[in-house]
Amino acid sequence: MQLCRGVSTASAVLFLAVLLLSPTTDAFNVTLMLDKHPEFSTFNHYLSVTQLAPEINRRRTITVCVVDNPGMADLLAKHLTLGGIKNVLSYHVLLDYFDAKKLHQITDGSALAATMYQATGSATGSSGFINITDLSRGKVGFSPEDNGGNISATFVKSVEAQPYDISIIQISNLLPSYEAEAPAPAPSVVNITKLMSAHGCKVFADTLSSNPAETTFEDNINSGLTIFCPGDEAMKAFLPKYKNLTAANQQSLLEYHGIPIYDSLPGLRSSNGLTSTLATVGNTFFFTVQNDGTDVTIKTKLVTATIVNTLVDNPPLAIFEVNKVLVPPELSKLGGLAPAPAPGSAAESPKSSKSKHNSPPAPPGPPESDSPADAPDGDVADQNSNGAEVVGIGGGILAASILIVWSTFLLL
Repeated sequence: MQLCRGVSTASAVLFLAVLLLSPTTDAFNVTLMLDKHPEFSTFNHYLSVTQLAPEINRRRTITVCVVDNPGMADLLAKHLTLGGIKNVLSYHVLLDYFDAKKLHQITDGSALAATMYQATGSATGSSGFINITDLSRGKVGFSPEDNGGNISATFVKSVEAQPYDISIIQISNLLPSYEAEAPAPAPSVVNITKLMSAHGCKVFADTLSSNPAETTFEDNINSGLTIFCPGDEAMKAFLPKYKNLTAANQQSLLEYHGIPIYDSLPGLRSSNGLTSTLATVGNTFFFTVQNDGTDVTIKTKLVTATIVNTLVDNPPLAIFEVNKVLVPPELSKLGGLAPAPAPGSAAESPKSSKSKHNSPPAPPGPPESDSPADAPDGDVADQNSNGAEVVGIGGGILAASILIVWSTFLLL
């Protein structure tokens, strides 16, 4: 009996451990779910660049009302700021679960749903609520609560569902919200070089302010910008190499420290991979964002830098301090950077170093009798000269012996 009780206890502990250690099955990633549906690729793209996707993924019991690519074209034609686009998309995220079945079984024919835009606190009055109505002939209508009851869009189909965590449904067109589309205060008044100077990146800021790259950074603030500024010590150590670059390469290196979207630290942790920069042209000037435990690293083929401080995180602008200058491999390939290899580095073997720096230039040898390139200095030459001397002496002795024998034979 005691043995059975021990087995039961052990089984319960094992079951509990498995339950605690096993990955949760209710987690979701809205962008991965939409990746399977290319007709919503524009909507999906702006969920990522506005950093709305991570906010959706952290919630449960939620409905995302998506529109297809032509529907998003109408929104983009308005040339809203990135913050304005985020507000509009937030207006299409309902803080309740509605799949096709529930939409057609709404109690009393209508329901009022709060949106993620309402949850931001930016909405006034009832402007952050959507009224859902079960219409005749199987149709379901959506209208903003402050739209006088006029139907603005209709349910098209269910796209993805994970009951009862997330439902993605397609609606016929975007819901109008003049408040969500209202322009946010222009962030371009922010002086990025002043911000960096005040928080430990003064050398990088001063270098940027005297380069045309500063204009590139400023032109991208409204639509979203993330800057990785090297700390003062890192930038000071790199300045001699920077000054040896051409003007064009100096600009490319500075622009390599920015990406043309806003990205928070949690967003960077959840979006590892190859990332385009302000310097990106074609397939050049990319770097890789990668987690290293709880740290976020920026990797190029020449350097790995770690984010050590957050200077600004206020959409659409984020500025992070990194502990190293980000060096694009393209500059090295083009000869833009020509650092001398460190002593004993793998870039130059001891033998080639000895040959290059300690030995005088060797005179050109015969084309067919050059010594092997990997032989130690002087070894092959000494062996060849010693061999030649031995062969010469031996040949002379042999010739003299033959002459003596021949002379003796003639005398006989």
